[in-house]
Order: sequence, then C-alpha cells, then structure tokens
Amino acid sequence: MTEGFPAQAYPSAATYFAAYRAANAAAAGSVDPAALDRAADLLAAACAAGRTVFTCGNGGSAAIANHMQCDHVKGIRTATTLSPRVISLSSNVELLTAVANDIAYSEIFAYQLSAQARTGDVLVAISSSGRSPNIVAALQWARANQLRTIALTGFRGGGARALAEVSLHVHGMNYGVVEDQHQAIMHALAQYLRQAAMAGSAVPASVF
Repeated sequence: MTEGFPAQAYPSAATYFAAYRAANAAAAGSVDPAALDRAADLLAAACAAGRTVFTCGNGGSAAIANHMQCDHVKGIRTATTLSPRVISLSSNVELLTAVANDIAYSEIFAYQLSAQARTGDVLVAISSSGRSPNIVAALQWARANQLRTIALTGFRGGGARALAEVSLHVHGMNYGVVEDQHQAIMHALAQYLRQAAMAGSAVPASVF
C-alpha cells in the first residue's frame, strides 16, 4: 500500500483519507520491533548517564526534531525523576543560516556537533529519503567521533540508513506517510521512556 501511494486518483477527500489511513497502518507495521527496543535502550542509557541527545532534520523532519526536544525535555520529566538532555540542531535559524552561508549547507549539523558533542553522546538523525547531504555528513561525523547514532528514514533509506547504529526505517514512498510514522515513533519512544520510569499504578492515572 505504501509503495508508490497514491497509485490512482480518488473521487473525494474521504476516500483519499481512507486509503491514506491504510497506507499509514502498513507503514507502521514495517518498522523493525527489535530496532525500536534498541533505540529505546540507547536513549534510556544516555539519559541515565547524563549524555546529550542531539537531533536534526530538514523541512518536516526539522519539525519532528524540534518536537522531540519538547517531548523529551518537558514530557519525559513529568511525574518522573528523569532529566533528559536533548538539543535540536534544527532550531536556531541564526546559526543555521550563518553556517550555511559562510561554510556550506551540507555542514549545518556536523558543524554544530563539532562544537557541542562529546564522546558517548547520541545523534538522532531524521530524513525521509535518508539522502540529505547534511544528514549524512552529521552521521559520518558522529561515527568518526564515537557518538551513538539513530536514524529515522523512509523511501530506500539512503546513506543515513546504512550509517546509523540503529536504523528505524519506515517502508514507504510517500513523504506524508513517512513523516507521520517518524512523528509516531518519536512520540512512542518518549512516552515509553516516561512510563517506564513511573510507578505502575501512576501510569493509568496519568495523561500522556
């Protein structure tokens, strides 16, 4: 369903949405459960050790990266003793444009990592295609400097899928569907980490 969606024209928004919903369900089912567990373990270990988690993306993926910072720094702390350190490399327009203008757009994330990241930190790189040069460059820098890496990709996965220590790959060829699933993965990981740190009786009484 997700391969080449939409493969036809639809007569109404309602019928398109029904097909889109089915495409999302198929895409969700394509994500490797073992990779989700590895990503959760990696993020939990980083939090426990006081490591910094950096995240980045372009366009819609930048919005997911920014949202991840919100849901980890604020959401995970709610009713837990956890205090995640998460920085979105996509959030500072002044810094992004300075690096892009004076150095290269392909370096906007790797340059920030070179100034702020330390051995053992984590990079979560988000790219629907997996081919964005600045995402690939960030993952290459992270690997060369002993950061742990997670990539959220779609389509064929590109270089990002191959470079990452943990690949959360969504099998889909539609940007909306892939981004929807990346957002869902981000939410699920953040909420999982939060509930795992709560007393069992507190979970059903809490709002997630």
